[in-house]
Amino acid sequence: MNAIRVAYLINQYPKVSHSFIRREILALERQGMNVQRIAMRGWDGDLVDAEDFTERERTRYVLQKGLGGVLRAMFSIATSTPSRLWHGLRQAWRMSKRADRSLPYHLIYLAEACQVALWLKREGATHLHAHFGTNSAEVAMLASGLSGIPYSLTIHGSEEFDKAEFIGLGEKLRRATFVAAVSSFCRSQLYRSVAYQHWAKMHIVHCGVDPDFYRIGATQVVERPRFVCVGRLCEQKGQQILIEAAAKLAAKGIDFELVLAGDGEMRPEVEALIAKHDLAAQVRITGWISSEEVRQELLAARALVMASFAEGLPVVIMEAMSVQRPVLTTWIAGIPELVIEGENGWLYPPGSVDELALAMERCLNTPADELARMGSRARTRVLARHDIDREAAKLIALFYQVAEGDRWLLGGKS
Repeated sequence: MNAIRVAYLINQYPKVSHSFIRREILALERQGMNVQRIAMRGWDGDLVDAEDFTERERTRYVLQKGLGGVLRAMFSIATSTPSRLWHGLRQAWRMSKRADRSLPYHLIYLAEACQVALWLKREGATHLHAHFGTNSAEVAMLASGLSGIPYSLTIHGSEEFDKAEFIGLGEKLRRATFVAAVSSFCRSQLYRSVAYQHWAKMHIVHCGVDPDFYRIGATQVVERPRFVCVGRLCEQKGQQILIEAAAKLAAKGIDFELVLAGDGEMRPEVEALIAKHDLAAQVRITGWISSEEVRQELLAARALVMASFAEGLPVVIMEAMSVQRPVLTTWIAGIPELVIEGENGWLYPPGSVDELALAMERCLNTPADELARMGSRARTRVLARHDIDREAAKLIALFYQVAEGDRWLLGGKS
């Protein structure tokens, strides 16, 4: 096999909510891959995990030296390979035609791509891989054109699907050597953005759970009526629905606790709703916590509960199931591929306060022995589908197929 050096490109890295990318990179390196980390920003972000501090030291940041730094990179490309820069300018202009951002933004993406291209060539990278289909994917596409180094993408949803046309998702997919979709649902949505002839490039590569997270023995069912919800406090996660459902339980005199593990832009609104329903004694918000603290919150809870309106396939569901906790969640996107009603959790329609409250009440009324069986089935299912080392091996196989010249002949395998 040809020796390959992969560069990962992420908009912000490391980041509390992007721990799954860190796990993927580390899993690739455990299997012998050389991975170069490149991010647009993230050198000054708030972190809680010790591994993220280490990752920050290993990452190069495109915008750390400001606009002047990327303009100097653009000048270097202009003097060394002017034809490639001209091609990049035309491509940036085309991407701006129906975009949600005007041409100046796309010219900035091109300048960023110039810096990325120079680093790729300097470090001897042979492949560029980007997570998410938004601006980082455009920078990857432009950097590929400038450097001649092939690129690929991992797409998660749901943001990409909400505005596929306005971020030029179809163009990014067509030009990629392959695309990793995190679920079958995700892959089906990618099919909508490209012609059938490109469908074979779409592969399912799940996000995975780190072995250190679930390398524990059988865990006891928690008798106390505690739920935990892990995630950013934002409009996609629907925590307001969860607070409304909790209020219904409280009005019926049902004993429960709810921990919201996370933080975000909607925290003031969520806190106001907690106060409105006088739930301060039952509901607690932790703020951002480390991966180990997330695991401890899951182990201290009876079940994970989520009220999301839009998702890809949340890694926290995998984490909860790996430590034998059932999951209560909405039946959206890729979630029903993992959570099965009555077997390892409860599914309910998104946006329904009544159905969520009913699911929570059912969980609280489920006998301990049945909860234990559900938790055991949850662990079995998630480890069969979301082992990080197995999923990383899928990516390595795809990287090598590209290196060996099968760039447009990658069969679509699950």
